[in-house]
Amino acid sequence: METIVVEKPSFTVIGKLGRGAARDAVDWIPPLWQVANSRFAEASDLAKRDAEGNLVGIWGAMSDVLERFERWGEEGKYLAGVEAVDDAVAPEGWTRWVVPAFRYVAAPCTLDSYKETMQRILTDYLPSHGYAIAGAIQEYYRPGDREEHLSLYVPIGRL
Repeated sequence: METIVVEKPSFTVIGKLGRGAARDAVDWIPPLWQVANSRFAEASDLAKRDAEGNLVGIWGAMSDVLERFERWGEEGKYLAGVEAVDDAVAPEGWTRWVVPAFRYVAAPCTLDSYKETMQRILTDYLPSHGYAIAGAIQEYYRPGDREEHLSLYVPIGRL
């Protein structure tokens, strides 16, 4: 499994927020993406861009229901959005989160290999490298990649 360890400072995401049962995530998360994508023009001027004007990143940001960026329990919150400039103010109907700085294990996957990749990170990679999960997992979609390609960003700390 291809992985890298990255230090990511806190970052801002502007997106469409949902809350639901973890076991039903496949039912309530895709509609968030449909709304966010169809109304992206409302938030596009807040998106963080690179020197060439390309979006820096699209995030499926996750948090516990109290928004402490802890792992989901039976329920969780999900923000389908774009990495935004730090001082961005969310337009009406949108939500702004500041995801805290973490050290992450990042692993590419597809929607089809998502569960398997997650399982391998949690049961094989983290224990064998002396890491423990330290917060909510984030999904990173690199602009320009195919829609079903993403990287899982698993926040880590030492055991």
